[in-house]
Parts: sequence; C-alpha cells; structure tokens
Amino acid sequence: MAVLSFSSPVRFPLTFSRRLSPSRLRRSFLACSAETLVAASGEKSAESGDLKSWLHKEGLPPCKVVLKERPSHGGKHRSIHYVAASEDLKACDVAFSVPNSLVVTLERVLGNETVAELLTTNKLSELACLALYLMYEKKQGKKSFWYPFIKELDRQRGRGQLAVESPLLWSKAELAYLDGSPTKAEVLERGEGIKREYNELDTVWFMAGSLFKQYPFDIPTEAFPFEIFKQAFVAVQSCVVHLQKVSLARRFALVPLGPPLLAYKSNCKAMLTAADDAVQLVVDRPYKAGEAIVVWCGPQPNSRLLLNYGFVDEDNPYDRLVIEASLNMDDPQYQEKRMVAQRNGKLAVQVFHVYVGREKEAVLDMLPYLRLGYVSEPSEMHSVISSQGPICPASPCMERAVLDQLVRYFETRLAGYPTTLSEDESMLADYSLDPKKRVATQLVMIEKKMLTACLQSTLEFIKQLPDHSVSPCPAPFAPELK
Repeated sequence: MAVLSFSSPVRFPLTFSRRLSPSRLRRSFLACSAETLVAASGEKSAESGDLKSWLHKEGLPPCKVVLKERPSHGGKHRSIHYVAASEDLKACDVAFSVPNSLVVTLERVLGNETVAELLTTNKLSELACLALYLMYEKKQGKKSFWYPFIKELDRQRGRGQLAVESPLLWSKAELAYLDGSPTKAEVLERGEGIKREYNELDTVWFMAGSLFKQYPFDIPTEAFPFEIFKQAFVAVQSCVVHLQKVSLARRFALVPLGPPLLAYKSNCKAMLTAADDAVQLVVDRPYKAGEAIVVWCGPQPNSRLLLNYGFVDEDNPYDRLVIEASLNMDDPQYQEKRMVAQRNGKLAVQVFHVYVGREKEAVLDMLPYLRLGYVSEPSEMHSVISSQGPICPASPCMERAVLDQLVRYFETRLAGYPTTLSEDESMLADYSLDPKKRVATQLVMIEKKMLTACLQSTLEFIKQLPDHSVSPCPAPFAPELK
C-alpha cells in the first residue's frame, strides 16, 4: 500500500474518507490538492500532466501556468515541484483563477456554526482542524477523492521552495544551528503549542460529530500518534493561504496551485485573493515562459518565514528583531514611572522592534524609556510627571549609564552566538552546505548584522557625549532588557 508522510520520515498508511457527499468531497479535495500538484521524482512525467488534467476535469479553468520540478539537495529527497508561467506574462495578468468549489476551507469541512464554536474555545486553531480533517481523509487510501492531493503532500514533505522543512521538524542536533537566536525558543514554544492542540483534538471529534462520525476509526489521539499530527500540522502550515475580506470560516484556505508550489518573496506584491466565486492570482511583474511565479507572504520577519515555510529572505524589508524592556517593579517610584510610560504610549513591559536598516532609529526610540527607568530622585520624578512628551531630563552620568547598559546588552546578545559573522560568511560560501544549516546560518547572520548595527549606533552616541570622562550613575532600579 502506498504510504504518505506529511513532512517527515515517520510515515503512516494513506487512508482517506469518502463519507461526505461526493460533491462536498470533490470541493474539499481539490482545494487541498492546490498545495501539491505534481508527480514524484522518478515517476513517469505523465503523472504530473494527469494530475493537472484531473484538476481541469474537476472545474479548474484554463490557466497560464505549468508545473515544473527542481532537484532536492543531494538527492536525499524527491524533487520539489513549483508553478511556472506557461507563456510570457505581463504585470496584472491573471495567472490562474481557482473556483471556490475547488478550495478547501473550514466552512467546507465543518460548517460555519461548528467553526465558530471551535475557534471560540481558544484551544484549537484553524490549522489543527484542517490537519485533523486531512489525516482522517488520508486513512481512506485510494478510495478517497483526495488521494492525489495527499500523495503530493507526502512528496512535498512540508518543504518550501528551498527544499527545507520548517524547524518544527528538525532534530535536536539541527536545532543547534539556531543557537544564540531567539528563533530557537520560538520553535520550541510553537512545538509545545502544537502538542497542546493535539491534546485537544478529541474536542473536535465530539463537537463536529456530524462530520467525524462518518469515519470508522478511533478518536484522534488514539488514531494518530503526536508525531503524525505534528507532520500534518506543519504540512498544512506550509501551504495554507490567509484570504482577506472573507468570513471567519473561509479565511484559511488550501488552494490548488497555491503554496508551496508557489514560492514566497517578501518584496513581491502579488497575492492570492478572493474574487467573486474564485481565488485568483494576479501577477505583479512580467514573467518569461518557464519562470517560477512568486507571491507575497505578508509583512513577516525572517524568523517567521523560517518557522512557517522553511526559508529566509535576505532582501526582506520587514525583517526585525525584538527587544523587551521592563520597568523595575522593586523601584519605589514604579507606579509613577508606569503612569508616565502609559501617557507616552508605552507599557511597564514594552516591546521595541528593531527593523533592518533602521537600527539607529530603534536605539533612539528606546532611550527615553530607559532614561525614565534611571530617574531616582523624587524631585526629578516630579519634574518628569509635570512635563509633556517623552523626554526625561538626563544628566551626563545618567545618559552614560543608559548607553552603557545598551552596549552591554548588545554585546551579550552577540556573544550568545557560537559563530562570528566571518565564520558565517565562510560557511555560506560552501555550495555543499546542508540546506537546513544554510537557512539557519542566513538567519543568524542577518540577526548579528542588525545587533552589530545597534551596537555601533550606541557607541556613536557615547562618542557624542560632551564629557567622555563622566562615570555612569549608579542605578539600583535600572530597567531590564531581554
């Protein structure tokens, strides 16, 4: 029997469900097949044509794209399929338009009322519900209308167009590539969240009985081990499309010819959009026949791109780092400082974003907040409370203390990485570098460059102080930086 694994070496027999009405199954399955629509490497090339023909047979109108493939790194995995222009395209051309009848959403799977009830529990995400549905569908094997889609999902293995899986599926040794980066903690936290959702899967089974009672299998946590669910979750995460201006039950969709067959690019403006009774892609740039088509992935930082889709965009204008500053709760003047911070649009625990190319502005944005934390004398605090705006009176020694704290913070973060920038650059110059290590190195190198730029900006501010000999003021209740 053929076996499918959504995205990792752990595999389980394909079995889908045909319990829904034929028309509903047809609509649902085609939507999912959007994610993975081509034949496996080593199989007859005609299979990809058959799959595309099958989509057209089920209602996909003529389109201006074809499915092509590129080899996987080192030949360890099957090749990656991608959507390319079938003819020369110009900006504003409609590359394809997928009817809603071929798009899978929770509205199709569970219905509006059940969806609303499930999501308001705050225990299950749309992705978890879609993953569970596909797993039960998968247990029906070749009998299922969904079989071609699941087969393609297995082939893609949750990989993006760089042939790299999300770090959610990396081994412990591979996660070490992210040492020093806050992204590693995000990966572990997301993994824990998936585990919590897995533990709530039986809730879906009982709440959506009208659907799942049609499957002659055990309840979710008995039918599927956690690792299988995790693979399915990551596969859905890598290919789900977030539609705008649609109902809650339709906002997450699996669209034929969508990602991961479409590559994401941060500086692209084209995106899959809901239009009338279809989901369509209008390209934002000209393409030559055979060129891979790209779409916008939204304003996501590289850490999120790696976590969700397995790639890093070195030209990402939305990339950012997060710095968390908090007022000291042991400070006798904590309440007054909290009030002043709120008056100026800040919180007692404030998150600052450092955007790529705007590191100096980020440091300038943090300085007033940190100065507030260094105020110690009641008379100074009274002056701050009575003043307008975010500016705190800063003595030379206070300003030096604030800047010194920032210098220590940036130096400490940089020291947390096991490699230097030059070592990263040397690794990336190696063409044979493992793809997972490559994307991880790209990520940490970009982070280090941003932190280095912050450090250099802070040192420049120190040089601009009128008296470099001034010692920093003691600060028993200095703000904390994370």
